[in-house]
Amino acid sequence: MGKIIRIKVIPGSRVEEVIEGEPLVVKVREPPEKGKANKTAIKLLSKHFGCKVRLVGGWASRLKLIEVERE
Repeated sequence: MGKIIRIKVIPGSRVEEVIEGEPLVVKVREPPEKGKANKTAIKLLSKHFGCKVRLVGGWASRLKLIEVERE
């Protein structure tokens, strides 16, 4: 089991970026429709942490819980 982290996703942003803080803020260009923003946020976080990341809570909320699976 990996580490659980709280994040805040901001969909419809002009830039895609990860901002360190509490909670971690993830800005994505995708709209919050049909999980598009969630998928993009997970991809960005995987690159940011350099490992597998999965969403474990908050699918329909801007505040989410992710699991970072360090190897």
